Amino acid sequence: MGTGGRGGGAARDTLSVNPNVRIIAMADLYPKKCHSMRKSLARRYDERVSVDDKNIFGGLDGYRRVLEHPDVDIVLLTTPPGFRPSYLAEAVAAGKHVFAEKPTCVDPVGYRICLEADRAARAQGTAIVTGTQYRRQKNYMEVMRRIHEGQIGDVISATSRYCTSGIWNRPRKPGMSDAEYQLYNWMHFIWLSGDQIVEQAVHNIDAMNWLMGGPPVAAYGSGGRFTRPTGSQMWDNVSIDYAYPDNRLLSFQCRQIPHTKGENGSIVYGTDGIATIGAANKGASIRDRAGKEIWSMKGDINAAYQQEHKDLVDSIRAGKPIVELAETADSSLTAVMGRLAAYTGQQVDWDFITQQSMLDLFPKDLKLDESLPMDSYAVPGVTKLI
Repeated sequence: MGTGGRGGGAARDTLSVNPNVRIIAMADLYPKKCHSMRKSLARRYDERVSVDDKNIFGGLDGYRRVLEHPDVDIVLLTTPPGFRPSYLAEAVAAGKHVFAEKPTCVDPVGYRICLEADRAARAQGTAIVTGTQYRRQKNYMEVMRRIHEGQIGDVISATSRYCTSGIWNRPRKPGMSDAEYQLYNWMHFIWLSGDQIVEQAVHNIDAMNWLMGGPPVAAYGSGGRFTRPTGSQMWDNVSIDYAYPDNRLLSFQCRQIPHTKGENGSIVYGTDGIATIGAANKGASIRDRAGKEIWSMKGDINAAYQQEHKDLVDSIRAGKPIVELAETADSSLTAVMGRLAAYTGQQVDWDFITQQSMLDLFPKDLKLDESLPMDSYAVPGVTKLI
């Protein structure tokens, strides 16, 4: 469901690592994208891409036709994130196993839908694996094991950055409705992407929640926008202080500004040492307080992308389906909490965002050919905490 770049990547990963898996149905807003992806995949995987024309579905409700297909065992959810909670809930209700890309929600209402889907999947025995590949990347797994076993002493604080250059923007085409344009240029609309801290930087936030043993208790931060195109709701920089239990602090920053120095990774400070965890293939290392390296390991993110799909299929075949939606929902909401703290200029607590906030960004009665309000970007002190 969703045959763009991430959908194609997920399809290739599962076909590469699971020899007895076939792709038999596809859905996308535009069926021609399904046809294009089918052709591309078939060049490499031949008969394992066995999608008849009758099993290609378009439109906003095309995903439901995939869920209704009796021969579909696993669905790959790779549409823009705003759709993720409802798709997850319906996929579980249909009895399907699920691979869900990150993030799994962009607001508190979507978070609660995810938690209910997690509970329902566990009760019925269906799997949900999520696209948090660092949790299956060997150097990440090893450095986290060493930290949790005390190799750097007690964790005091951490810094994490996901700073890159600009990101894509798709100008509106003649004749596009409001809804069609927002779906086409989805990264720039918060109901669809959650902004960069949720859509992209959630990888590092998830790693830090893994480090700390769960989500933070509060977030306070700031940010703004200098380079975003007219009409974009996105900010281009966000800086958040996350307070975790036991007085541990994470200083987090994400940025997408052209011609700036990129930095992506995390540093963990302990009483006895410092762990450096690079993003993607940069590897991880541990040094003592004097600066002497005592351990290091290279990274292989491509293997991790494939491993999440292997673990999903292996768990199903073993009769022990993995269900990991709740922890990814926690990380997604941690990113949302940081966004709301920056957007409003307020401190946002975990109890508030999980128990009280009624923020629901998804449009009611979404229709492709109708008008859809395009609110301006958030302004601290003006944007309210809901």
